[in-house]
Amino acid sequence: MAEASITPQRAGTLFRIAALAAAMLVAGCQTIVPRGPAEPGPARPQPVRPRPEQQPPRVEPGIPQDLERHRVALLVPMTGPNAGVGQSLADATQLALLDTKSERVRITTYDTAGGAAAAAQHALADGNQLILGPLLADDVRAVTPIARAASVPVVSFSNDASAAGNGAYLMGYAPAQSIDRVVGYARSQGVSNFAGLVPGGVYGQRASTAFLRSVESAGGQVVTLQTYDRSSASIGGAIAKMAKDSPYQAVLIADGGATAAAAVPLLRKNGGAGAHVLGTELWNSETSIASKPSLNGAWFASVSNGLYRQYATKYRARFGTAPYRLSSLGYDAVLLTVRIARDWPMGTRFPEDRLHDAGGFAGIDGAFRFGRDGVAERALEVQEIRGGTTVTVSPAPSGFGDR
Repeated sequence: MAEASITPQRAGTLFRIAALAAAMLVAGCQTIVPRGPAEPGPARPQPVRPRPEQQPPRVEPGIPQDLERHRVALLVPMTGPNAGVGQSLADATQLALLDTKSERVRITTYDTAGGAAAAAQHALADGNQLILGPLLADDVRAVTPIARAASVPVVSFSNDASAAGNGAYLMGYAPAQSIDRVVGYARSQGVSNFAGLVPGGVYGQRASTAFLRSVESAGGQVVTLQTYDRSSASIGGAIAKMAKDSPYQAVLIADGGATAAAAVPLLRKNGGAGAHVLGTELWNSETSIASKPSLNGAWFASVSNGLYRQYATKYRARFGTAPYRLSSLGYDAVLLTVRIARDWPMGTRFPEDRLHDAGGFAGIDGAFRFGRDGVAERALEVQEIRGGTTVTVSPAPSGFGDR
């Protein structure tokens, strides 16, 4: 920055200027009385603003609004004689949500013990876009038309194929599939002549139809087929009739393990000494099936138990009790839902067409896919009861492209 130049003045001139300035200051001086602080006046009242009234939180009827997760209803019996199975299914769905860490699905459980139709109406009123369950076929038939009217699919845990269709899909283990699988395996082991021992009633009728079709499709023949009414005398009479027919190499006992174990000794004494014993999917739900000596060497087809054992260990650690075997259906239903939910836009209906994916789905019970009839087609394995345990003699295919 440039500095201003100062020109020196003569001493006389400076003295005269200073004296003049002093005289001007004396002439202009006035006495100034300082003011004290002003006395305060009367206080003005401040306006009071009314506080806004706090409104209590509004509670909407039904389940809370959730705009970030898809609503899915679980319809199972939580009271009554089937409450144990229902609770196990409910626990399985929660375990699946935890394991998948899904933040896009919310599951609400509705008790069907008081009426499946009422439970479905409640679920739909709450805005659920998918129903998992019910467990029983009659409940599926009651729920399906109600859900269909709302364009909501039903993924049930029943295995009664007659309840499928019209928007209802069945995940249960269909007896026709297990019979077809075990018959096919027996045929591959050189069995050509088959016998059948089936109970009366709807299950027996369906098992008989499936058995006849499977043997014919496999290129074998049914040489005798007898029914019974589950009494000891009736079973004995049916076996006696079988002994009069042509010799058979394998016999299907379309019943639970206890009935089959009681029938085998009679078969051995009445024309079936060397026959292979074949079972159905019912055997896989019985934990004591392998401990029955009379069934040693028997074959039956079912879903694989490999992953189920791991699941059962985790379930027991979390809930303090063993799961029902059917509870894996609830777990796998959630896996299916979570997979579809990845591409399911929020605020839209469930994309039902995704249930028909040809590649199917994977779960604890292996690969499965829904056929045109709405029944789950499953990749099954064949197990043999051997020395107090079960051994896989024909593994399940990993997918449907391997079949």
